[in-house]
Amino acid sequence: MAYGTRLKVDPVREIDFSDVTGAYASVGSPLASHVRILAFNNAMDESLYISIDGSTNQFRIESNSFKLFDFSANKIRDDGLFLPVGTQIFVKNVGASVTSGTFWVESLFGEGGK
Repeated sequence: MAYGTRLKVDPVREIDFSDVTGAYASVGSPLASHVRILAFNNAMDESLYISIDGSTNQFRIESNSFKLFDFSANKIRDDGLFLPVGTQIFVKNVGASVTSGTFWVESLFGEGGK
């Protein structure tokens, strides 16, 4: 019996409040796989902008909230949307200086299958 693609979990990427300013800062290393599911988690005391190009405010995430993206919902194998290998996640503060907390990214990818 052939099984579908196996779900794999990438290491958590984190950034501490002390590294977040009004300029974009990288959150961990670039993505090492084609990401199917991505979660942004903001446990900081201020809102943040998120970017995947390091120069454009592409998402805004409020303090003490999260965003979840399922790019390949109901798809198998190589179907669906993915974030490409090498994508870097960046964050910066929206306005007020961040004084506490952590921001982290969780990502899941597919492997194998026939």
